[in-house]
Amino acid sequence: MKLILFLTLSALILGFAYRWMGRILARAAGLENSETTPAHTQRDGKDFEPARWSWLLPQHFSAIAAAGPIVGPILAATWFGWLPAWIWIIVGSIFIGGVHDFFTLVASVRHGGKSIAEVVRQHMNRRCHLLFLAFVWVSLIYVIVAFADVTAGAFTQASSAADGDAPGPAVATSSILYLGLALAMGWVMRKRGWGEGKAQAVFLPLVLVAIAAGPRLPLDLAHWLPAGVNATTAWNIALLGYCFVAALVPLWLLMQPRGALGGYFLYIITLAGVIGAVVGGLRGELDIAAPAWGAAPLLTTGGALPPLFPILFITIACGACSGFHAIVASGTTAKQLNHLRDARPVAYGAMLLEAFFACISLAAVMILAQPSGRPDAVFANGVALFLHHATFGLLPVTVAHGFALLCFATFIFDTLDACTRLARYVLMELLGWVGSTRALLATAITLAGPLVLALLPPAEVGGKTLPLWRVFWGLFGTSNQLLAALTLLGLTVWLYRRGRGAWFTFVPAVLMLSVSLWSLGLMLQTYLGRLSSPAPVATVQHIEAGVAALLVVLAGWLVIEALVLTRSLRRPPGGAPSTVLAT
Repeated sequence: MKLILFLTLSALILGFAYRWMGRILARAAGLENSETTPAHTQRDGKDFEPARWSWLLPQHFSAIAAAGPIVGPILAATWFGWLPAWIWIIVGSIFIGGVHDFFTLVASVRHGGKSIAEVVRQHMNRRCHLLFLAFVWVSLIYVIVAFADVTAGAFTQASSAADGDAPGPAVATSSILYLGLALAMGWVMRKRGWGEGKAQAVFLPLVLVAIAAGPRLPLDLAHWLPAGVNATTAWNIALLGYCFVAALVPLWLLMQPRGALGGYFLYIITLAGVIGAVVGGLRGELDIAAPAWGAAPLLTTGGALPPLFPILFITIACGACSGFHAIVASGTTAKQLNHLRDARPVAYGAMLLEAFFACISLAAVMILAQPSGRPDAVFANGVALFLHHATFGLLPVTVAHGFALLCFATFIFDTLDACTRLARYVLMELLGWVGSTRALLATAITLAGPLVLALLPPAEVGGKTLPLWRVFWGLFGTSNQLLAALTLLGLTVWLYRRGRGAWFTFVPAVLMLSVSLWSLGLMLQTYLGRLSSPAPVATVQHIEAGVAALLVVLAGWLVIEALVLTRSLRRPPGGAPSTVLAT
């Protein structure tokens, strides 16, 4: 298959799915009803504020995307080959991830913009609500752990794989300047009344200036740290400090403007990937070189590579299906939805856009004969070539490489502080806390776990030193997919009680629950094998196994509660929702 054909086929399938499956879901959810959304009924200018779908889509897109559709597909393509990864991205996004995101947003809007955990409370019971909140909080912590360490690694990368002119410290400088521009953009829009178009016209070009300034003013922490202090650890601590501050500042000051800028970054990368693949393909300079099938076994465990089943389905989360999307959709997006019909482009459309972005990440792997190395480096190398060809050679590969690495860091920033903020919301709801002082304490408690993990010595696995993100990526992916399964389970109960298409969410819930618990079982099996071997087991591996066991208990308990509750429910006669259950 040619690279042009790969991207064209991906775009056509996803575009057809938006029109076909999107219409089916819209009818099943009753989006034809003219309902007033919470963005209007609870408008306060702070959390509840209506936004046009064209303005909300890039915010939602950048918040859900982050590094997931980059790291997951690249790891999966390296282990299993690009074909299994592509099949899961396409099928998963259309029938599982898109359904998950769409119904989560609709449910949240129809419950006053409340979180998905509150939907669970209203339609299940208080115990399910607390179990779900605990599970969400633990899952969000591992998102913070994984993405903070990936970013720290990008900031300390010695040099680009291209020619050494775009080191990680340059990306660190550009990233900090980018955050400063987001703050300035939020301030002028709020305090000076700048409109969306004017702000974007000014600040998007300034981001390009920030990219150009990075290599000239590289921020290398290694030059400032005492001997023996690891730069990656220092950046981890600095990033967690940033998360603490960013999770407490007003949404309008940082999260919203940065999300808008990040969304357009995603658009640019996606468009450049397509144009670059077409131009490079027509010139005969870009073609598929990576194998369609990898060397990993289908089911056998214990080898150098993990088995395709079930690891493929938890390695690629964002891009196919991700439980984190439910937290974003019901946490911030539902409070800004202008019309209920906008749920189709914002939720289902963003999921399919993310799937196509994951295909761009796959394309970056596919042009390499032997894909290997850090996912951020593989992504940057591939995107740099796409940008180079998209500009017909006018943009040097070194400059394009720096741009791609900044985009990578940008996507993670869009998730890091959002995760911290959402985890703070969840913990305060779980403990019944209110007020600014408790918000500070909840944020500190949330970041305490990631800080402890960042300070632990590196893990030695099979004689190799693994970065923190790599140790926990499997647990992050599994907890993320298990969160998606439990969200789909809660949505199934809600739809069943309303008498509307519960099978849309029930079948994906069973599938995601099966692969997630299967994966957790393999993790615990591997851990027990390490305990019986003479090699020492790292502290982080004990923590990983303990959290895996905790997730199994929480998920199993919640599933049992849902099954018992569902058996006691009565479906409304004739499939019509009762007045009590019409929410």
